[in-house]
Amino acid sequence: MGILARLAALFGTRPAVVEPATLRDAPALSRLHRAAFHRGWSANEFEQMLVERNTLAHRLCIGRKVVGFIISRIAADEAEILSVAIDKTYRGHGLSRGLLRTHLGYLAGLGLAQVFLEVEENNRPARALYEKAGFGVIGRRERYYKDAGGGELNALVMQRRLS
Repeated sequence: MGILARLAALFGTRPAVVEPATLRDAPALSRLHRAAFHRGWSANEFEQMLVERNTLAHRLCIGRKVVGFIISRIAADEAEILSVAIDKTYRGHGLSRGLLRTHLGYLAGLGLAQVFLEVEENNRPARALYEKAGFGVIGRRERYYKDAGGGELNALVMQRRLS
């Protein structure tokens, strides 16, 4: 039994499905982003990104519910993952691995050479996800993020070759 089928059995739902995000998803993506990050993006910000030709976004659905997303911006032969979020109810069950793997497959299919991202230095689950997916640390940005209390947090810059 595959991981998605096991999760479906665990949650008593249909299997998780990764598919391209559309403009209609903007409110759901915004809801997920606001719940996951101190400075969440609005539905309007998602709409603006989703209409750009250089943006690639995927949603993760269980049944009809959007429970996660990943969004990247493409420039030349590179991409930058801008954000990844999973509904807190569904975290810790391996869903982000399939979401990331599918997204990276699409980026590679576009002929891109590499992908970059920034991740908060102390976000161990996210770092482990990216490291298992073949990303390596190539730099550090001091005081890149702010937490809810105004504290400054460092970011790691990570990169993965696609070709």
